[in-house]
Amino acid sequence: MTPSSIFTADSGFPRRWPIEYLANSSPPGAAMQFGLIYELSTPRPFTRETQKAVYEHAIEQVVLAEQLGFSSVWCVEHHFLEEYSHSSCPEMFLTAVARATSKIRVGFGIATCVPTFHHPIRWAEKAAFLDILSGGRVEFGTGRSSTWNELGGFNAVIDDTKKTWDEYIRVIPQMWMNERYGYTGQYHTMPERNVLPKPWQDPHPPMWVAVTAPGTELDAADRGMGALILSISDVERNVPRIAAYRERIKHCNPVGAFVNDQIAIANWLYCHSDNAVAKQRGDELIGTFGYMAGQTVEVSEAYPANNYTALGLLGSLRADPSAPGEQKLPASGLCFGNPTTILETCRRWEAAGADQLVFMIQAREHLSQPEVLDSLKLFGREVLPHFNDVPRAKAVGA
Repeated sequence: MTPSSIFTADSGFPRRWPIEYLANSSPPGAAMQFGLIYELSTPRPFTRETQKAVYEHAIEQVVLAEQLGFSSVWCVEHHFLEEYSHSSCPEMFLTAVARATSKIRVGFGIATCVPTFHHPIRWAEKAAFLDILSGGRVEFGTGRSSTWNELGGFNAVIDDTKKTWDEYIRVIPQMWMNERYGYTGQYHTMPERNVLPKPWQDPHPPMWVAVTAPGTELDAADRGMGALILSISDVERNVPRIAAYRERIKHCNPVGAFVNDQIAIANWLYCHSDNAVAKQRGDELIGTFGYMAGQTVEVSEAYPANNYTALGLLGSLRADPSAPGEQKLPASGLCFGNPTTILETCRRWEAAGADQLVFMIQAREHLSQPEVLDSLKLFGREVLPHFNDVPRAKAVGA
């Protein structure tokens, strides 16, 4: 199997390396790609009409994004996080998106691998079902939740969540690849059964892990998984993390049938012809998101857990909950600006070694739907074409 047969511009499939390509970090000439990531944050009051509008606006945005050339859409799993995220069933949103589109990849960002939330069999079934309905477009992101609101609400054993995640990611691909599979684990025991359906992608969808705390990117690399970096920070801070991931994954022991050597970076996007307007609206998005994050409860605030040191998007944006709409985060590395400014920022991320930027484009419906769509259109027209099938420079530190 050659690299060109694994990744082509027309296939819509991401970089997927079988075992014989462990020593390679990327196919030659692969351009950086762009996606969207959704929290589905919802403003009060939580009426049926408001909630429906949030979901329908997001689907309309994704349909447009596919037409513009975006390669992926991701949806989080969160519970009990009022306003911040009303995305308790990412598989439902992703199914709706998949049926409204034909090419864009649909990613779990993430599937929570905690026993009181989900049994691993159920995740294997749901992801495979969606993979069939989408025609083989699933990206299977995994993680273990990050707030006391959620972990406490499900009575999770906090000290075990990293170990349960590790067990889930090892058994789920076996359920996909084997006609009959059973195992005796520390957290689940399963007699031999045929877990159905099997995924459309052969042998299974690419696997990822959410990276919030420093060092989790190395956990991803050791297991041959993609790193979905959700902690928003500047480009320079991520350069050594990306370089360490690339080096570590060369020597990995993959949990699945192939190595998914990819790094996706969560970011923000608001593109406007007027740089000042774009930055102002971007600051408002950050402030609104920080206001919502400030209402959540960190695990460490309720439980003395050493294995929870960061909250990802939450931790980087926690703010005074009494002050929505104020600027809370420096704009270094964020894609707020006119097309020229954003192109320069994207080039910096590309030089750092990012394979994808996945954008948040809304916060509690702070922007009108026309504003969001116009931003996407301008980015798609003026920025994205610069990355279509263009060979990328060697990454910093590579």
